[in-house]
Amino acid sequence: MRISGGSAKGRKVGLKKAFSKKTEGSDLRPTSAKVRKAIFDILGPRIIDAGFLDLYAGTGAVGIEALSRGAGMAVFVDENSVRVKMIRELAEKFGFKKRAEVVRESAALFVKRRETAFDIVFVDPPYASDELQTILPLMESRDILAENAIVIAEHPSKQPPPDVIGSLELAKRYKYGDTSLSLYKKLT
Repeated sequence: MRISGGSAKGRKVGLKKAFSKKTEGSDLRPTSAKVRKAIFDILGPRIIDAGFLDLYAGTGAVGIEALSRGAGMAVFVDENSVRVKMIRELAEKFGFKKRAEVVRESAALFVKRRETAFDIVFVDPPYASDELQTILPLMESRDILAENAIVIAEHPSKQPPPDVIGSLELAKRYKYGDTSLSLYKKLT
């Protein structure tokens, strides 16, 4: 898997380590290159200097791409110790160590405890779980979203989340085969 744009364009994000050991939370389904490119096409220049949160980070490719394309900082959250270590190594290898924070914790616990507000949040829980229905309302109820924040949720096309979640309102849904992205904006 390669980074598709920005300062690290073309650099390879190795996945072998992410799949090498079956450990806790080992149900990894990386965001495809096509969908990653679409995310950043959607965001456009909004990514520049943004605070980016990659919940359920997995390989870290989406957050690394955000840093590559000019995000001011990115926080990666994943429960799997092997993947957390791999993301830290990638951030250092690509020269993003100072702008990257990698947290080994459940997404729900992170959202409950974190006081920093983010401009862009990417949420990609395991498809077989019901975590999207839990984490979106939790995020909305906490002060984790900056004013005018965008939340992008990746999910199976046949299982879209609700159009309105508290002060989050669906702006647009994009479909890429079996995968969809739901873009939410925070109402002010």
